[in-house]
Amino acid sequence: MHCDSKTTCTCTANCVRHGKCCECVEYHRKKHQVPGCFFSTEGEKSYDRSIENLYRDYMYNKK
Repeated sequence: MHCDSKTTCTCTANCVRHGKCCECVEYHRKKHQVPGCFFSTEGEKSYDRSIENLYRDYMYNKK
């Protein structure tokens, strides 16, 4: 399955999966993590890929 993203990857980690969203999501799901692109810019910089951090990031930016 070809799944290169047509948009720029927002994750700042040095990673071979940049722009390959399907591979990135699969990789992080296996590790029980959330990909960096799901977070706000500030939330992504923490490199904490937990569901709990995604929730905190979402609630903080919802205000």
